[in-house]
Amino acid sequence: MRSSSSSAENSLPRFAKSLIMTLLSSSFFDAVPDAMLAVNSHGVIVQANSQTVRMFGYTQDELVGQNVDILVPAAQRQAHHGHRERFRAQPQTRRMGAALDLRGRRKDGSEFPVEISLSPVHTDDGMLVLSAIRDISDRKRIEEELRDANAQLAASKDRELWEQRSRLALIVDSSHDAIMAKDLDGTITNWNKGAERIYGYSSEEMIGKSISLLAPPDRRGEIPDIMNRIRRGERVENFESIRVRKDGQHLHVSISVSPITDSTGEIVGASIIARDVTGQKRAEDMLRQAQKMEAVGRLAGGVAHDFNNILGIVTACCELLRSHLGPNGSSPYIDNIQEAANRGSSLTRQLLTFSRRQAISQPRLLDVNESLREVAKLLRPLMGDDVQITVRHGVESAIVEFDPSQLDQIVMNIAVNARDAMPKGGKLILETSIQEFDAALAERHPPLKPARYVLLAISDNGGGMDAVTMSKIFDPFFTTKEIGRGTGLGLATVYGIVKQNGGLVLVYSEPNRGTTFKIYLPTADHKLGASPKSEPEALPPKARGETVLLVEDDPLMRTLTRQMLEQHGYRVVEAEDGAAALMHLRSNAQPIDVTLTDVVMRGMSGPELALQIMDLYPATKVVYMSGYTGELIGQEGGIKPGMPLLEKPFSRASLLKAIQSAVA
Repeated sequence: MRSSSSSAENSLPRFAKSLIMTLLSSSFFDAVPDAMLAVNSHGVIVQANSQTVRMFGYTQDELVGQNVDILVPAAQRQAHHGHRERFRAQPQTRRMGAALDLRGRRKDGSEFPVEISLSPVHTDDGMLVLSAIRDISDRKRIEEELRDANAQLAASKDRELWEQRSRLALIVDSSHDAIMAKDLDGTITNWNKGAERIYGYSSEEMIGKSISLLAPPDRRGEIPDIMNRIRRGERVENFESIRVRKDGQHLHVSISVSPITDSTGEIVGASIIARDVTGQKRAEDMLRQAQKMEAVGRLAGGVAHDFNNILGIVTACCELLRSHLGPNGSSPYIDNIQEAANRGSSLTRQLLTFSRRQAISQPRLLDVNESLREVAKLLRPLMGDDVQITVRHGVESAIVEFDPSQLDQIVMNIAVNARDAMPKGGKLILETSIQEFDAALAERHPPLKPARYVLLAISDNGGGMDAVTMSKIFDPFFTTKEIGRGTGLGLATVYGIVKQNGGLVLVYSEPNRGTTFKIYLPTADHKLGASPKSEPEALPPKARGETVLLVEDDPLMRTLTRQMLEQHGYRVVEAEDGAAALMHLRSNAQPIDVTLTDVVMRGMSGPELALQIMDLYPATKVVYMSGYTGELIGQEGGIKPGMPLLEKPFSRASLLKAIQSAVA
């Protein structure tokens, strides 16, 4: 029995592994500012991002399949092998900084100083090492300039001249890193262009201010500890922490701090070099999540496979016992055993679906609209008389290639959770539409590719979920229900089915605001022979400098939306919530042409904000955006029919068309 389990494990479809490789090869990794490599246990490069190509001068084809030694100077290869062996013995994330004097080797033979971060990525084919390589040539050059200035000016005893030259050496505006100087009290004395880009503050805004302005409240205790080390003449290398931009966005940064001394050798301040590593952190987090789902899937699949064999024995024994009782014989004990075995078999089927060991049984072309009409008939007695069920078809047909029973299972599992979230009744809304994923939108949601997708949205106006609960809802056996009321496999099964079919699940929810599941499945219109080719949506004409007030409480979403608007010619004013938006409007005389606001936010909602903006500026247009569906947000969020609403996630073309329509 054990050998059959092992055989099944070897033939397991490796979705999570393919997800990892998709992430490694996607443009998502090209957004990371560092060179990133995936190297197997033999030291062979299996993937590299575009920054690696630019940094080392090799093409992608020249890197993939080669030993990573080609990027290491010959004099350091033995030490490099030692680092790799130690990492394999204890695979955990490591940062190897400038203190080790690591160097990279370009294709032309030239060498340059680097820092390297190593992270393990476990797959069915063994461990991959994800390496983030950072060129620290600028930092080294700055340090050399400081040493030269110190040596030249120490003899002159001209403290004022030394301090001026030291500050000039620190300000290297061409650097992509933030380079700052502060005195021993933590007051900023210098601030370069890189710091402006990373933190959003100008030098005029920051010089003379405390460095603690950049730290969130829970991180401010780090600064006195660092300054105590600087006063002792120590350096702080590659200290990773969280800092806050001017717009409120939290960044992951890698910080190096060095003492500044005057001509007498007395320590008078500190120089700081900070690099934004948010993209690298996000990439590592996505890989860890893929690893976790792969590991849990293997475990769940192995348990389910063996347990299925045990249940088969139980069922067979029940049948044999019945045969001994005669043709009409029966026993309530046997019936109870059989019922328990059936329930156990149902659970194992869900586990096998989650782990992707159970094949898609009978996929066929079907119209999701028609399937919803049928499954709604089953939902009405399940949900009860106090739950209103609405089915809305946003398109005439929504053709996918899918197993009908699995589509029913998705809807039923989500509906059961919705019912439990609405103990006093409420609304369940089933909607379909077609979503066009352009390259930018697909990049933010790997492993999807630019294409047309059928969107099945299932919404309720129940109790909703907080961020912690949402982060765990697809984990097998996680449930918020009391013991005996749930197995924690329903949403894990939904996740497995959708991913098995090449789709994506997104969830939008907040406490007391309801929940929307958005399920994206590849369209199969082309298999009917009548589908038009998917063409990129045309963008409207460039803007003429109109001002958009962007109100969004998710920092990453706010940043991405701002970038899309600014690239098209709009001037963007950001606000993290309604209160910040009103504060800006009351303190600035410049008029706002359009307000683009999220509907559901902490504190003041989008519609409440819009009413106050209308009082201040009656001519201002408002465009709403939300992760919830239009049907639910219209009923619960105060959005009246006809008001412009962008449903997240939205493409660049959809965003720009909505804003253009508002300003026209």
